[in-house]
Amino acid sequence: MDKTNIEYVLPEEIEMRSFEIIAAELAERGITLPAEQDMITRRVIHTSADFDYAETMTYSENAVEIAKNLIKNGADIVTDTNMALAGINKKVLASFGGEAHCYMADAEVAAMAKERRTTRAAISMELAAKREKPVIFAVGNAPTALIQIYEMMQESNWRPAFVIGVPVGFVNVEAAKELILQTEVPYIINRGRKGGSNVAAAICNALLYELRKER
Repeated sequence: MDKTNIEYVLPEEIEMRSFEIIAAELAERGITLPAEQDMITRRVIHTSADFDYAETMTYSENAVEIAKNLIKNGADIVTDTNMALAGINKKVLASFGGEAHCYMADAEVAAMAKERRTTRAAISMELAAKREKPVIFAVGNAPTALIQIYEMMQESNWRPAFVIGVPVGFVNVEAAKELILQTEVPYIINRGRKGGSNVAAAICNALLYELRKER
């Protein structure tokens, strides 16, 4: 095996080196990310190795500051997959008084979804909306979760505290994201087909790590 192109980096330096490479490649592409959004988008690129996110990540006005303030005040995060839940740094979140939840595997959710002929993701969003604490919805897989959030907004005065909308796929994904983009709810959305549970977790962690640095 030819190892001439292998770069030996200490484990604790790998992430730092990765972010340096991302910054250099963004500069080569002539891309300057807005300061507030920089570390969020860069962590998504770090997670996916996909520079398209530099063009498609979309933020509502003051989105990052709003999300950080919610976390600082103890907001919970609800995801649409256990994979995203596993990826979120729950220890850092807990240090601000928040918890991360996913209801997708709950037997009650499965039964309600079957009875109403809808998805578990949609039912999960309904349950999350009933939480007494403010909730950051982190959707990385199911466009039906975003559609359910939008429909609940249309049917009542309820509004989510914040929406991270990065489901991935080909069916209803782009349309579901556009629904949230039409609202006045604070959001971080990735336009287009790309996204995923790993991206949703990366966005949550980027917010958490920025807050931890600011302490």
